[in-house]
Amino acid sequence: MKNYFPKLSMNKKLALIAFVLGLIAVFAGNPYRGNSVTMDAKELALIIDKQADHVSSEELADWIVQGKSDFKLLDLRTEREFNEYHIPSAELVPMTELNEYPLLRNEKLVLYSEGGIHSAQAWMLLRAKGYKAVYMLFGGLEEWTDKILFPKLAQNATPDQTAAFEKMKEVSKFFGGSPQVGGTAEEISAKKLMPKLEMPSGTSAPTAGKKKKKEGC
Repeated sequence: MKNYFPKLSMNKKLALIAFVLGLIAVFAGNPYRGNSVTMDAKELALIIDKQADHVSSEELADWIVQGKSDFKLLDLRTEREFNEYHIPSAELVPMTELNEYPLLRNEKLVLYSEGGIHSAQAWMLLRAKGYKAVYMLFGGLEEWTDKILFPKLAQNATPDQTAAFEKMKEVSKFFGGSPQVGGTAEEISAKKLMPKLEMPSGTSAPTAGKKKKKEGC
């Protein structure tokens, strides 16, 4: 693996480090004693490289906008953090309650925490229990905040970057975010006020021709 690691991008290296730390934390004090899971270094590197067990912020946002209900989004943070802000449709499942939380083995599970270590721990715990369709939100809530709630357009943006930003502006507004254009780092930081937990009524989906499905019917 030492010959493989230098070839990874910085994001993948950080993801790999977070994943390994989560793996160590799980098996240093595994609450599921008696279960076992085998994963060699090469397999771990391939998972990170292909991001086969990750969902990007853009993908998750698109699922929510479309009203997809074929997945369950689990927020692994504390109740206080969850009440301050959480991704729409997320369910609060602190790490200490994950073992008892009712989950179906045939449903798609998407995990997120503030960064990525807790998600990696939860991923390993669920895989050890036999859940196969388990995914982590790449970059956690931090990346969701940067890319979905507060996308930024650089002052020297190319036409393609500007076009992409225009699309993300609509997604950002759908989730109550505030797109950032120009300004200093301090000015941009001051504008980043987390949106209210409920999206404004009457908000239309940014994808043309698609309506958000009703939940709980």
